Amino acid sequence: MISVFDLLKTGIGPSSSHTVGPMVAAKRFMDALPAGTAHVQVELFGSLAWTGTGHRSDAAVCLGLLGAVPGTLDPDSVPALVADLKKARRVALRDGTFAAFDPARDIVFNLEDLLPGHSNGMRFRSFAEGGTLLADRVYYSIGGGFVIEEGEAPGGSPVSVPYAFVTAADLLTACTHNHLTVADLQFANECALRTHDEVEAGLDGIAEAMFACIDRGLRMDGVLPGGLNVKRRARAIRERLEETRGENQRAPHEVMDWVSVFAMAVNEENASGGRVVTAPTNGAAGIIPAVLRYARDFCHAATAEHLRCFLLTAGAVGGLIKRNASISGAEVGCQGEIGSAASMAAAGLAAVLGATPEQVENAAEIAMEHHLGMTCDPVGGLVQIPCIERNAFGANKAIAAASLALKGDGTHRVSLDQVIETMRQTGADMQSKYKETSQGGLAVNVAEC
Repeated sequence: MISVFDLLKTGIGPSSSHTVGPMVAAKRFMDALPAGTAHVQVELFGSLAWTGTGHRSDAAVCLGLLGAVPGTLDPDSVPALVADLKKARRVALRDGTFAAFDPARDIVFNLEDLLPGHSNGMRFRSFAEGGTLLADRVYYSIGGGFVIEEGEAPGGSPVSVPYAFVTAADLLTACTHNHLTVADLQFANECALRTHDEVEAGLDGIAEAMFACIDRGLRMDGVLPGGLNVKRRARAIRERLEETRGENQRAPHEVMDWVSVFAMAVNEENASGGRVVTAPTNGAAGIIPAVLRYARDFCHAATAEHLRCFLLTAGAVGGLIKRNASISGAEVGCQGEIGSAASMAAAGLAAVLGATPEQVENAAEIAMEHHLGMTCDPVGGLVQIPCIERNAFGANKAIAAASLALKGDGTHRVSLDQVIETMRQTGADMQSKYKETSQGGLAVNVAEC
């Protein structure tokens, strides 16, 4: 089972696969270090090497070696922690001793080689005094902050659930036979891992964290870090929208502007290294919160139960995509990030608005279908151009997909399973330069400064 809490978890920006993943891998390595370690080295491969500096993968490795955990790390503490490590050039071990680690020397960006398991590969080594190799471990950051060690099967939580499903067809069959909504079914499965109250509290916490991220992004101003000199826009747009609230004549598309600014606020926070909810990745973290906020602020009076329904439904769809294709931009391009998030958001909104399971599946299919082939081509290896605006468009497309699905009866020609498989195949066929390497597309056609 892939839990909604696996897909939607709190972390820091700017990237789930390039920042959160390396941090998690580094901590796992440190937690398993053998006695007698005197020196630690890290080598980053593939997409992590090509865009690692822009995505702060080097800083993430440092933080993980220091024992930091993405979900509890204070983003404001990051600069000081990394600076202190660069000055000390050593990391503390569990037995109270220290191992040499100089980030400038011991983090290697391998721009030539690829590891076999995934484009986001990392090799961690530890050595004894005199240079004897003590440990050599390879980890892969497979998207959304998920990390597996070489030889470990990517999967969800190893638990028996009342309504197991592998495909969307399985999901619909289970809903029909048991007279359940998608959200009800997912909730029952979640309760195999946590108590009823824990699931509800966890879902409420996710929604609160998403709204808090939007609110902070709407307040902040200034230039995003990284050297592209991209200015934050969410606050200024929000202020202009608020100025028109008292006008008699308001543009019909104003609600779209609000959805866009909600999404942009989140992704400006992500680009600045702030706290976001990985949904299902950091690069696409603004879509689900923006559509959830739309449901709360612009649809019928959405209760906490409606918001839980949204997140549970979105989680069920996200699990299907992750299990049967990918949510990693480095593996399948941006269709796996923006497309997956839009699909999840469309399903969640449709459910809140009263959709049948068939209409929910249709909404998810429409949203994913119209992101097929989207490349991942960040300028300068930063999640700013085109990532921030892509979240705005993904959120509005998710709303359109839900609306279209609700106008029908759930009957449609192309299934969600077929679209997910098409996304997987498209990603496999896509040239590597369009998969988060900054070697193609906008990344090479836009000057970095």
